[in-house]
Amino acid sequence: MYSFLICLAVLIASYFIYGKVLEKVAGIDENMQTPVHRFEDGVDYMPMSRIKAFLVQFLNIAGTGPIFGVIQGALFGPAAFLWITLGTIFIGAVHDFFSGFLSLRDDGSTMPHIISKYLGTTAQKFIAVVTVITGIFVGAVFSTGSAALLSNLTSIPLYIWTAAIFGYFIIATLLPVDKIIGKVYPIMGVLFMIMVVLITGAVILNPGYTIPEFTTQGLYLSDNPIFPFLFVTIACGAISGFHASQSPIVARCIKTENDSRPVFFGAMVLEGITALCWAAVALAFFHGQPQLGAIYAAAPAVAVNEMATKLLDPIGVILIIIGIVVCPITTGDTALRSSRITLADELHINQDKFLSRLKLALPIFVLSYALTFIDFNLVWRYVAWAQLIIAVSVLLSATVYLMKKGKLYIITLLPAVLCILITIGYILQAPEGLQLPSMIANAIAIVATAIITVIFVKKYRNI
Repeated sequence: MYSFLICLAVLIASYFIYGKVLEKVAGIDENMQTPVHRFEDGVDYMPMSRIKAFLVQFLNIAGTGPIFGVIQGALFGPAAFLWITLGTIFIGAVHDFFSGFLSLRDDGSTMPHIISKYLGTTAQKFIAVVTVITGIFVGAVFSTGSAALLSNLTSIPLYIWTAAIFGYFIIATLLPVDKIIGKVYPIMGVLFMIMVVLITGAVILNPGYTIPEFTTQGLYLSDNPIFPFLFVTIACGAISGFHASQSPIVARCIKTENDSRPVFFGAMVLEGITALCWAAVALAFFHGQPQLGAIYAAAPAVAVNEMATKLLDPIGVILIIIGIVVCPITTGDTALRSSRITLADELHINQDKFLSRLKLALPIFVLSYALTFIDFNLVWRYVAWAQLIIAVSVLLSATVYLMKKGKLYIITLLPAVLCILITIGYILQAPEGLQLPSMIANAIAIVATAIITVIFVKKYRNI
């Protein structure tokens, strides 16, 4: 358990230490007028308090990502603790902070527009497509997970729950941001955190469970090598480009740049803590036995259901409904909302009128609903890989921004380089990729990453 507690303490400390470093490097200016003061429109640009913006951002980026993906990542053993901690601090939180900050400095623009400003229009078009598709995939994945649990709890057919969830998605995505997101999501964010504290506490206080240490043997249950599969499996609990699609939603509501660290860096740290807790719970609950792999293979919701009900029954059932059903649904609708906003920005379509929003949203909903009929694990792997591409683009854009300002750009360049390495290495050897032997794939990935990095630095360092 010491490994878990140390990682937890490091994550909390990072907010006060590394978060402040990023503030100074970025050049936070409390006197800078934020987009909401210039473009308040009663739909997407609406002011929120710091705590409300923080909770909305946390709920938008969390959902089932730091739960389902992390439980699968626990198959790699306690090594998951280290990736969650270091990945969150030096990659994920950096990415989330700068995605929010750059949006604040650019009128609340979505990531494709920001990327075009720093990396060019070709990158913009590519990332716009990937961002919209990722949002569609996330809506499908999160709705499927929630519907599966609801079906399991009520015996109502899965397709009925899925249809009902998408009905809610349509309503929440089209309404102004203050109607549901601004009012209900902060409450759901608090309940989500309570769920994490209760289930982690139940494991720590129960002498029948032991959270393993880094040195514990016999807990590596995956046939895949740690690199790069662990780094892709645990995405939302360490680094996720999906978060960049959510940051502009909140950036359009923040009142001052001083809120950047609490809202963007802070929300990512809290997600890292959530992921760390669920990894510890999964490893302790299943005692490192192959049952974890067998149960997860059946359905991600099954493992969560068993842990929550046995550790906290009857409270566990309530927590499942709130934390593993309601919260992912709220993330799913903001994922689809970000797809709508991204399309609107790219096509220059005004979103003040309801009919304009509906025309853009309907095709997105149809595609996302169609994906619910595809295997969860297959969809999730593509989501995890696609979000890494977005993360690379955001981090490289932040690097160019810092280069132009003469700032310490290494803090964004190094995370970008690692994400490039993971992205290339994964697609070269993954089952859904080229399936090359890991040694060959990793060697090619290292060489390709080095070449890309050198070309990038030479092109942009002296601009």
